[in-house]
Amino acid sequence: MKSNKLNLFSLTMIVIGLVIGLGIFRTSSDAARAALTPNVFFFAWVAGGIIALCGALTYAEIGSRFPVTGGYYKIFAECYHPSIAFAINCIILISNAASLSGVALIGSEYISQVIFSTEPSSFVKALIAMSAIIVFYGVNLMGLRMSSRTQNVLMIIKIGLVVLLISSLFFPANYASQTISAIVPDPSWNDYIKSFGIALIAVSFTYGGYQQTINFGEEIENPRKTIPRGIFIGILVIIVLYLLVSFAYYKIIGFEELKTSKGIAAIVAEKMFGPPGRYVISILLFLAVLAYVNVLLLSNPRVMYAMSVDGILPAAFKRKDEKKDVLTVSLTVFAAMCVIVLFLADTFDKILSFTIFLDSFGMAFSAATIFILRKRTKHLDGTGIYTMKLFPLMPVIFIAAYIFVAASIAISTPRYAIIGIGSILLFMLIYFFTRGMKKQNT
Repeated sequence: MKSNKLNLFSLTMIVIGLVIGLGIFRTSSDAARAALTPNVFFFAWVAGGIIALCGALTYAEIGSRFPVTGGYYKIFAECYHPSIAFAINCIILISNAASLSGVALIGSEYISQVIFSTEPSSFVKALIAMSAIIVFYGVNLMGLRMSSRTQNVLMIIKIGLVVLLISSLFFPANYASQTISAIVPDPSWNDYIKSFGIALIAVSFTYGGYQQTINFGEEIENPRKTIPRGIFIGILVIIVLYLLVSFAYYKIIGFEELKTSKGIAAIVAEKMFGPPGRYVISILLFLAVLAYVNVLLLSNPRVMYAMSVDGILPAAFKRKDEKKDVLTVSLTVFAAMCVIVLFLADTFDKILSFTIFLDSFGMAFSAATIFILRKRTKHLDGTGIYTMKLFPLMPVIFIAAYIFVAASIAISTPRYAIIGIGSILLFMLIYFFTRGMKKQNT
């Protein structure tokens, strides 16, 4: 009888599909702007991949020891005080909303090159991003779900564009002449560390998604061997692809020019195929962004619904239009969160810092649950579940890396660090307030 469990190839493809998103078509510019030298730029991409590998293997073991649907948010309630679980889960939802807004802004940057003859203001780009969110909010509110085939278009576009960008390396005639900027004549080690930390913020956004491996623990055949191999091969492929794409940007656009360029994938396409190439790539990327916006508006309200069922969020989030199968309150609140983020931070750079600061808390706290779960589930050792080697080195590297990223954001953009910490404390206060109100009513 054929097994329905995931084999090595299937798991590897899932890892690659979870991680490769739309960030690579924008964040290389942010990483280059932060990097003092090309070496710092490329080292950040390699380091980001190693951190992702440590994180993915950590989450894989967490998923094996705590195999529940929606495990990524449920582990907080399992391992921490309810107030911490509530606060962290809420900021993860805000982070997801910010990620959606950031990707929508990437799409608006590309489509603006087609619509406008000159560079529009940040406000105009934010309006385009808001329009995309509002349109697909309406689509989902009416119960008109995009089919899986439509969503597959996103993957096809991403793969095609990655291949196209890498193929540009085979056309040396299009290479830009590299110019060197002497911003810091004699950088100190502190300058290099600060530069690397800020570059890692953009890289972390691009490598995100591997935490979802937490949901596949019991669905993999021979997990002890398949999980580490699948994750290692998947992350290795992603590192190679990201390095090649970033190297293509470096060679075609030039390192200094990359720091200030918008729509970097379209610039590469224009050098290869002329102005029509730029327009075609811009339109394709905007379509890919629309598909991404739709799928996040479809999935995150369901997370909010599950959190409401578990009592983490108020009962109102369970409200559902049975005829259309639409979670009206959850969908409306999540879409509103996305629009509010765009009002507060109308550029991708601002959203990036805010998102990754919140993510840093979620990543560090979720990965730390491995130490708690290992003690509570000792009886599972030797039963065939996946247990990582080099424990506790990999989770320690992962947690330390995200503490470093959070510290880099706090130093470079303290405003967003303060907002992030304030959000966590606010949600903890909300938890204790609502708990006190329930006790009084009882």
